[in-house]
Amino acid sequence: MSATTDVGPVPATRTQQGAPRRKRRERGNFGLALAAWVIGFLFVVPVLWMVLTSFHSEADAATNPPSLAAPLTLEGYRNFFGAGGGPSPWPSLANSLTASVLSTVLVLLLAIPAAYALSIKPVRKWTDVMFFFLSTKMLPLVAGLLPIYLFAQVSGLLDNIWLLIVLYTSMNLPIAVWMMRSFLAEVPVEMLEAASMDGANLTRTLSQIVAPVVAPGIAATSLICFIFSWNELLMARTLTATVAQTAPVYLTGFVTSQGLFLAKVCAAAFVVSLPVLIAGFAAQDKLVQGLSLGAVK
Repeated sequence: MSATTDVGPVPATRTQQGAPRRKRRERGNFGLALAAWVIGFLFVVPVLWMVLTSFHSEADAATNPPSLAAPLTLEGYRNFFGAGGGPSPWPSLANSLTASVLSTVLVLLLAIPAAYALSIKPVRKWTDVMFFFLSTKMLPLVAGLLPIYLFAQVSGLLDNIWLLIVLYTSMNLPIAVWMMRSFLAEVPVEMLEAASMDGANLTRTLSQIVAPVVAPGIAATSLICFIFSWNELLMARTLTATVAQTAPVYLTGFVTSQGLFLAKVCAAAFVVSLPVLIAGFAAQDKLVQGLSLGAVK
């Protein structure tokens, strides 16, 4: 007669063989991480392809299917920077930088006090105020382009960089107020009460108490406003000519109905995208921290 052994119940954290059982949550996290990597890869591949194409000659860039082993050259970048006799891109890049930086600074100077009043010191019917800010983004930009153009024509502001600065400020102010209100809502009220008891006025409270606490939120808001201003094309294309021409408008001039231009356009697009990429990488920790602070709450 064979002897029988008394085997107890298998723990929920172990398999029948005694090996540790992987938690369902760990498997789910691995699946989400894998999906994030795949989606990120799909977004990065076109950018990498654009950069690779920018180092090819026009003849190699126009081949179908394109060749990965084509010889590399700086011809597209030389043409972009005016070595081929074309206009220099530096004035357009300087205009984009001026309009983006100054409009972002103005947006922050206006959005932070407004968000402070709507979050820490809420006014009556502040929800209606927030909806009004949001409603300004519901109007299609092209619907207001004709009145803006007529106003600029009458006032002599066509092809003027200051007109773009004002328009970019008004365009980004609603989203900046929404973001900064969410960030400022996370500021402990006890800090503000202590500052008030110490005799700090509003300016000192915002600059020395509130600003350091919501610095990640300010960085995230300023970066988003800078990107929106830098990439804007419709108003710049309509309201500027040569003096206040921005980088996106200058970029469209490389697309012609005749000849080969793919490598040149890829080189120009990469150079125009560099300021945004550099700003994003420089502030990526602040951006992630700021968005997780309250903007996606």
